[in-house]
Amino acid sequence: MIRTNLSTRPFYNERVVSTWLLLFLLVVVVATVFNITRVLQYSRNDTEAGLQASRDEARAAELRRSAARVRTTIDPKQIAFASAEARQANDLIDRRTFSWTDLFNRFETTLPDEVRITSVRPKIERGQFQLTITLVARGVEDISQFMERLEKSGAFPEVGGAIEEHVNEQGQIVANVAVVYLPMSGHAAGRSPSVGRR
Repeated sequence: MIRTNLSTRPFYNERVVSTWLLLFLLVVVVATVFNITRVLQYSRNDTEAGLQASRDEARAAELRRSAARVRTTIDPKQIAFASAEARQANDLIDRRTFSWTDLFNRFETTLPDEVRITSVRPKIERGQFQLTITLVARGVEDISQFMERLEKSGAFPEVGGAIEEHVNEQGQIVANVAVVYLPMSGHAAGRSPSVGRR
């Protein structure tokens, strides 16, 4: 048996090289197909997004035109009239809920012995009851004591100083005091010693 290679050109094993080249070519083809499908998918998504954006812009333009048409049909005088009517109705409701009995009961528990109330003028402003109370007292200390008791009662969150103050012919101090009153405050009035009303 002859074991030597007698050919003039040596034999190369080309089958392995061909297999690797074929495998590489297959990988390239698969990657190319994958890239092409992704590009087509992204292109389709981009087209759909562009169409949706165009539809949204058209819808927004239509809504703006519709709002402009509605604005032209609204009469500002009617709006002002309806607003004034609503304010008047709210004022009437607020006046209806105002309880003079509750207010005077609170005054009775807070009024010092040397102070008299001669008038109370309520006014509704920004949904609050603002009271102007005219007081007659022997001294400024008595008026200050009354104002402190009002604050402690919880129903009068804002107790201002005297708006106007003068001495009458009997030598007593007459003062107008401004307070904010919360009729439905839910705070229990601070109990002061009961006093006899003059």
